[in-house]
Amino acid sequence: MNIVLLDTNIVSYLFRNSEPIELYRQHLYGKLLCISFMTYSEILEGAYRLKNNLERYRKIVDHLDLFSIMRCNDNICRTWSQIRAEQYCQPIGVADAWIAATAIVYDIPLVTHNAEDFKGITRLKLITEYYTK
Repeated sequence: MNIVLLDTNIVSYLFRNSEPIELYRQHLYGKLLCISFMTYSEILEGAYRLKNNLERYRKIVDHLDLFSIMRCNDNICRTWSQIRAEQYCQPIGVADAWIAATAIVYDIPLVTHNAEDFKGITRLKLITEYYTK
């Protein structure tokens, strides 16, 4: 079975069933959908901010059950450090570096609508339908 790692934006598009997800369904169908521990954390952070909306919170948490979570390990920590060091002149966000490191270590493509966030990471396999000029 083919495996893909979903960036946080793709998980959000799936949850909201927002328009950009239609661009990515072809890349998701029949695949094992995984998320990084970082994406899991980012989505949970958003859910926790909804403490006054318990129904929405539960929907978000239930949505996360659809994905296999790729846990952090020593190799991901080393790879994250390498990415941040290599991208020093072209900084990458902390969360994005964790997500990229997860994809690299597990050797699976990252599906993202924010390819610009990951430019310059040569070992990263990206699947995107959004290109900038």
